[in-house]
Amino acid sequence: MTGKTHLLIGAAIGAVTAVSHSSDMEDSLLYVGVAAFSALAADLDGPSMLSSRLTKLSKQIRELALWGGLIYLAICAYLYFTGEPLSPLWAGGSIAAVLLGLVMKQGAIRNALVSVVGLYLIYHGALHEQTWLIGLGAFVVWAPWLKHRGMTHTVWIVPIWAWLGWGLEQQLGVPGLGMTAMLGYLSHLAADTLTPSGVKWLYPLVKKSFKVRL
Repeated sequence: MTGKTHLLIGAAIGAVTAVSHSSDMEDSLLYVGVAAFSALAADLDGPSMLSSRLTKLSKQIRELALWGGLIYLAICAYLYFTGEPLSPLWAGGSIAAVLLGLVMKQGAIRNALVSVVGLYLIYHGALHEQTWLIGLGAFVVWAPWLKHRGMTHTVWIVPIWAWLGWGLEQQLGVPGLGMTAMLGYLSHLAADTLTPSGVKWLYPLVKKSFKVRL
């Protein structure tokens, strides 16, 4: 399943959740963003299927997300260290943009860059005593070095991802983010189950790929 498809499914889940939980525009964007990012997060474990099929336009969009996110992340860092007010939503959005750009790259350099972002999340989480953010950072550090469609594509990660979303929900006071994150991540596994390669839902206990042929 392509990254574009995962992104669209995740965004749709976020939109449905937003309609049922809030009429506030900022909260609605948060639901969509959390679900969309969750739907792509499993592919931090290696080169995504989208990387071999990128058109010139999609490459430009990827680079725009990556470098735009990096530039805004640098601005956020400057505002933070100078004591200026900083919106957690926009800071989180810049990090998400960087990760979405990196998820379409591949190789050791790509993996190292993803892990550096994860280390930053761990540092920020420890600094502000945000356990869920430390957990997210650990996932981001660990995932790129794994075999593609391995541990990140298993049922064991789903409750962990739900816990990460629940932590964000508690921090921001926006109900339903935990469930939104979990459904977004679960949608990735479900969609990949419909592909010929399938998903090893119970790996490493069961190494068989589960697949549904339509």
